[in-house]
Amino acid sequence: MDITSLIIQLIVGAIGGNAAGKAMPDKSLGTLGNTIAGVIGGGIGGQILDKVLGGGAIATDAAAGAAAGGMDIGAIIQDIAGGGIGGAVLMVVVAIIKGAMNKT
Repeated sequence: MDITSLIIQLIVGAIGGNAAGKAMPDKSLGTLGNTIAGVIGGGIGGQILDKVLGGGAIATDAAAGAAAGGMDIGAIIQDIAGGGIGGAVLMVVVAIIKGAMNKT
């Protein structure tokens, strides 16, 4: 895990949170709320996926990974997937909790 992976996860998480908000306008928290939930969810989702898969999603030659600065295409795809999905999921979870609290 390096700072580049974390940055990718956070940015893609923000995009995932906003995409989920656009796809489900009834669950949207507004642009700022979607972005904040997405960033947090992207970081968490990316970390979980990293622990489950144990690094890069696709095994590559160690020399090729080192030559590319430690980032391989598998790791980047994993960061994008974990960040985007995590961001979208957390945004929806927060929206559901917020909706349930507003009904009482």
